[in-house]
Amino acid sequence: MDIDGMILVSIDDHVIEPPDLFERHMPESRRAEAPRVVHREDGVDRWVFQGLDVGPTGLGAVATWPKHEWSMDPVGFAEMRPGSYDIHERVRDMNVNGLLASMCFPTFAGFAGTWLAQAPDRELTNVAISAYNDWHIDEWCGSYPGRFLPLAIGPLWDRDALVAEIRRVAAKGCRAITLPETPYGVGLPSFYTDEWDPVFKALCDEDVAVCMHIGGAFNLLQRPEGAPHDQLIIMSPQLSAVATTDLMVSGTFNRFPDLRVALSEGGIGWIPFMLDRVDRHIVNQSWTGLDLGGLTATELFRKNFLGCFITDPSALHLAERIGIEALAWECDYPHSDSTWPRSPELLMQELQAAHLSDEAIAAITWENACRFFRFDPFAHRSRDEATVGALRALAPDVDTSETPKAVYRARYEARHAAA
Repeated sequence: MDIDGMILVSIDDHVIEPPDLFERHMPESRRAEAPRVVHREDGVDRWVFQGLDVGPTGLGAVATWPKHEWSMDPVGFAEMRPGSYDIHERVRDMNVNGLLASMCFPTFAGFAGTWLAQAPDRELTNVAISAYNDWHIDEWCGSYPGRFLPLAIGPLWDRDALVAEIRRVAAKGCRAITLPETPYGVGLPSFYTDEWDPVFKALCDEDVAVCMHIGGAFNLLQRPEGAPHDQLIIMSPQLSAVATTDLMVSGTFNRFPDLRVALSEGGIGWIPFMLDRVDRHIVNQSWTGLDLGGLTATELFRKNFLGCFITDPSALHLAERIGIEALAWECDYPHSDSTWPRSPELLMQELQAAHLSDEAIAAITWENACRFFRFDPFAHRSRDEATVGALRALAPDVDTSETPKAVYRARYEARHAAA
């Protein structure tokens, strides 16, 4: 397979929510109470809701910045690449990367919606969450049909409202929702209780998959004093193994055998070891009585999980061990781990180094994601129009050169002055 003939679907990118998000989607009677962006004197934009600072705007949005300007600090809209928050520029940035379709996780709301969902006035919070989902599904994804896989958030501290929201967004065609990977890490009941059973039932009834993005389990780490950012960045994907263990040994899949879980940005290097460990554990530690519904851990993983990676050169040599059908790729635009705008080249290099067949490459780069999330990649364009080469041909004028924050700020100020 040549690079121009590849088809790419990324199931982990991020949207920096535009400041006018709630203006068209919050009910008029509650619009004055909607989350709003506040521009601070230090140039950082923050979202404020119910009197609380509920999340940053541009956390990690470093696309095309020189690396010496990268940091963990939030920034304002003026310093970001416009494709981070502008849907039209986002599609242009997708085209220049040869990316057909993208699933975009929240930023200010929290990767699992936790920052927005924890606001104290539950009734108002639930209204804001529904407005967020309407914006994401109808406006962000709906502006370019066939280019985005909708992803909902939920009112996590209100189980009945969460079930109702799952059913509501499913009726709008959304087939994915983001939930905390380890809910007890954010103050919610664990999967070892029955608190999530009505939620899982609704997900199975409505054919909606769960995305568990790294981040919620950070609170489980007791970080040593003086530990730099490096420690958390390196450790974070390994925490997906904790979420997978919880789901497997809690009996969740015994009760809900059709539940589908994507381990977003969790990488895949830890998976072979874990599957070996649990497969042997079931036999060797039979005294515990662990039952995965009559399946081995390997069989369960291949049936119910999707392992997601940005770059994992060693693990791809063990793709057959994990299960080709249980692997999918991510771009992570506009974050620092992203391979944009050279994703096709970097990904193909790793896939070919692992000696994977064209059939396996197609499964990993788009087929598995589309099957898992019930997404038809050719509903709005032909297969020939969906390739890396065809999409890049639409974006010859997109500038991907290194651009300092100050340059973006000057351009932003000039645009707004002209407007």
